[in-house]
Amino acid sequence: MSLTRVRGRLPAVHPLVIALATLLPAAQAFAQEPAAPSEGAKAPAVLDTLQVTAQRRVENAKDVPVSITTVSGEKLDVLGSAGDDIRFLSSRLPSLNIESSYGRAFPRFYIRGLGNTDFDLNASQPVSLVYDDVVQESPLLKGFPVFDLAGIELLRGPQGTLFGRNTPAGVVKFDSARPSQDADGYVKLSYGTYDTWNFQGAYGGPLTSRWSARVSALYQRRDDWVTNTHDGPNDGFEGYDEAAGRVQFLYEGDDFEALFNLHKRKLNGTARLFRANIIQKGSNALVTDFDRDEVANDGVNFSDLETWGGSARLKWNLGQVTAYSITGYETAESLNRGDIDGGYGASFLGPGNYGPGEIPFASESADGLPDHRQWTQEFRVESNEWGRFDWQAGLFYFDEDVTIDSFNYDSLTPGNPQAGHAVQQQRNKAWAAFVSGDFDVTDRFKLRGGLRYTQDKKDFSASVLEAAPFGAPVGGPYVVHTDVDDVSWDLSGTYTLTPDVNVYGRVAKGFRAPSIQGRLLFAAATAPNGGVSTADSEKVISYEIGLKADLFEKRARLGFDIFRYDVDGQQLIAVGGASNTATLLNADKTIGQGAELDFEAYLTDNLLVTLGSSYNDTEIKDPNLAVAVCGGGCTITDPTTVINGGTYALVNGNPLPQAPKWIHNVTARVGFPMANGDELYVYTDWAYRSAVNFFLYESPEFRSRSSLEGGLRVGYNWGYGLYDVAVFGRNLTDQTRVVGAIDFNNLTGFLNEPRTFGVEFTAKF
Repeated sequence: MSLTRVRGRLPAVHPLVIALATLLPAAQAFAQEPAAPSEGAKAPAVLDTLQVTAQRRVENAKDVPVSITTVSGEKLDVLGSAGDDIRFLSSRLPSLNIESSYGRAFPRFYIRGLGNTDFDLNASQPVSLVYDDVVQESPLLKGFPVFDLAGIELLRGPQGTLFGRNTPAGVVKFDSARPSQDADGYVKLSYGTYDTWNFQGAYGGPLTSRWSARVSALYQRRDDWVTNTHDGPNDGFEGYDEAAGRVQFLYEGDDFEALFNLHKRKLNGTARLFRANIIQKGSNALVTDFDRDEVANDGVNFSDLETWGGSARLKWNLGQVTAYSITGYETAESLNRGDIDGGYGASFLGPGNYGPGEIPFASESADGLPDHRQWTQEFRVESNEWGRFDWQAGLFYFDEDVTIDSFNYDSLTPGNPQAGHAVQQQRNKAWAAFVSGDFDVTDRFKLRGGLRYTQDKKDFSASVLEAAPFGAPVGGPYVVHTDVDDVSWDLSGTYTLTPDVNVYGRVAKGFRAPSIQGRLLFAAATAPNGGVSTADSEKVISYEIGLKADLFEKRARLGFDIFRYDVDGQQLIAVGGASNTATLLNADKTIGQGAELDFEAYLTDNLLVTLGSSYNDTEIKDPNLAVAVCGGGCTITDPTTVINGGTYALVNGNPLPQAPKWIHNVTARVGFPMANGDELYVYTDWAYRSAVNFFLYESPEFRSRSSLEGGLRVGYNWGYGLYDVAVFGRNLTDQTRVVGAIDFNNLTGFLNEPRTFGVEFTAKF
């Protein structure tokens, strides 16, 4: 069955939706109210109440009028079992896509199609990542490894009234496992394909009757598994060594609590591996002689990143109110260098000569973050059960200082000498005041609302210290100053149909402050302001209605919503093109609409199934928006126009880049109880993502094929769950997909993770 749609409407029914509709009645049949257990019999399996902190309070997810998906526990462990970075969450939650042109160092998040493909190190994203209540603004902070977590929450839609810093698309919220007076811990060790090692461990417990602590650590490594067939600086690629740690101290007094957190990450390995001319012209298929295990590159390739930070979260119980102070500090230092043209030389070696084939000109560059720091401070007060009305209010402050180095290199000269250096500096200060409240209109109907006032200032300068052969001349500083304010808000209502079923509606406004971009090494010599570009503020209005239900005596849980959003002045980045520039733009309007489904059920006492699905239809609505087209090899299907002698594509009506229309995921875990409380189990998970465009313009070469990746885990646990040994496989079908591309030079792309197998042992204590 083919997918058909009419612009502005939901599409014809997707085959996987039909399968879901078939499965749900079966789930109901399996999960009918069980007969009362006989004396001594085991009680039927039920789902634990899902507690979330989406509204900065601990609440039952069913009562929160926000589209939420959570992942924790065994499911989180299984998805990350191969030692993959944070991108393993992509498509594993409805409406969530994550990709990177930096590899493990710089993930880019998209919720409901809203994201930012900008690869500069001061890029802002409309998806906010909050780790232990501290916003991680720099893109290099967003990839902190996933280990020893209490859980992850994905909050879709604008969240600006309660979470500061750029949340018009939503929030991904990570919460570490906290220290407690109960001593516990675990160690986990796995080994797999490509000599991949993955170690995690944690231990926590009491220090005194008031103090407790928890120490968590992670180490991951993989050998270079892609051979360089060219006599270049690197013999192989795609290896990495990564270590991270976290230590927490918790003080629990009678009316005062303090939680202190220190964390650090160190990564070194190869940067994103670009592969020249791997896409067939006129299609998005790989070339016939493609070999995933080989490349031919002449550039230097490495990725070094070190981050560390700390936070102090203080809580005072003052009787009728509780007061909070959250202080956070983060810093990062990095240098990432890659062979951007994906091959070697700058010549045409003949048809079918893979590695490199046609490369019009050589390109090798690096981006570094020699200086970075971020301070955040939040003060918040919330009421303690004031009856029908409860509220919270606070102040938020953000201060970030960034210095960015950009380098160009000459890979056609022995030694790959430097041939260009530019520096960007940005200071960003912002503060906000916010208030929100909820009112029980009746026993069944609750209203919630919130307001947030934000002021945001940026001071930016960029200079060329050494000109690249094709870029702007030595000069600068080129200075930009922005100063904006905004009022964000949300209003929602929740109605209890039955004690187990709630319906809700929500309308919310989101805001993102202006962005500034200055990749001067690749700007035209005559570009205004040296090639620095600025995008004005963007504003989002989102509408959402949904249903949340506990079903069949809590043996199943359902969440469903439909939504629409309108973006005024969406910030977009026109990346690449023939001149290899990166230019910030504002689209007049963008619209998005769709639906999301979360379902979890015990089909039997030993069979747990989860289903997630999302449909996102995005459209750029700006008849005058034109972007530079590819430098060579691709086929432009958009209408084109000529501006100052150059060819530009008109992108009105196009979907947003990296915005899959469909995401589906399913997991199933079946356990086979053995003697003495032991268990043999099988766990499988599959994720589908439909095709996406890589750029604002449309071209068959730069449109990723749909993807379906699956995993399998077979394990045995004993000691009543204290010990576990398992074998696992990820990307079982060894599916190879181009997930991103370089368009200025040739048909260069980069790939998804390969198939891996491994064995894992876990001990809890």
